[in-house]
Amino acid sequence: MATAIRSDHLRKVYPGSTSGSAALEDLTLEVPSGRVYGVIGRNGAGKTTFVRITATQLALTSGRATVLDHDVATEERAIRAQVACVPQESRPLYFLNVEEVIYLYLKMRGLDRVEARRRTRDALDELALTEYRHRSVSRLSGGLRRRTLCAMVLASDAELLFLDEPTTGLDPIARRQVWEAIRRATHERRTILLTTHYLDEAEELSARLALFERGRLVLEGTPEDLRSRVRYPYRVTVLGSFPQEELASYGRVSPIEGGVLVFTREPEARDLARTALERGNRVSMGPVSLEDVFLEVVGRSIEEEAPPTEVEW
Repeated sequence: MATAIRSDHLRKVYPGSTSGSAALEDLTLEVPSGRVYGVIGRNGAGKTTFVRITATQLALTSGRATVLDHDVATEERAIRAQVACVPQESRPLYFLNVEEVIYLYLKMRGLDRVEARRRTRDALDELALTEYRHRSVSRLSGGLRRRTLCAMVLASDAELLFLDEPTTGLDPIARRQVWEAIRRATHERRTILLTTHYLDEAEELSARLALFERGRLVLEGTPEDLRSRVRYPYRVTVLGSFPQEELASYGRVSPIEGGVLVFTREPEARDLARTALERGNRVSMGPVSLEDVFLEVVGRSIEEEAPPTEVEW
């Protein structure tokens, strides 16, 4: 399978970093073409730094990275002609309306007037923005501005899309609309690099995932690969009374409201579920989630911020 992005021993240290710690350290990975590749990690783990380097917005410190077979350090123009990006902190032009923002972006990318109009209409419809098309961006909520940016980039003809936390601040319905637009983009065999701290989003959309922590690659593979690498691949929720000393023999036990959560292996999970049901407890069982994997590998929640390594300037 072709590779859209390749990094080899990539390192980034921000100028002025008092600690000298790297935002990215010895990062080597490959992003396959034509799929959604998810990058997960806490705030400050290096996700946005990786996006900015591979989108040619930020210079690397050492190592090498290529995007669509072009070197990010020497072939920036060739890369920029083939990629589109929704940065984490970007804002659309406030003095335009929603329709104008999308149309102008497509024209700037070189699309002719007819094609740009068609793509604009499709994008407005796809992300439920048609009713807002004549509204000034300055009058939009933060969530609608974010959707407008997503519509703008997804409407482009770019071969590779960088979506850095694209659904932050969106309500559940709007998040699902963006998800569907992302899926349709992959049907066109386009590559999407998606960073997110929503683990359900990462698992729902990504063919492969990379887990970053403190600027390093910790795990990489399909969602199934990541789940299979934890010590206990199954979780059993038992609501009701059950002797704690007996539960401990099955695996790792975590108390929850009204009962316990037990992480264990599949045979033990089935045995515990059957036993708990026979004793009148309410039980649910299934494979561990990405959140469970994250907690076991990193040792803390994805909602906690990583120690700062980046300097804003």
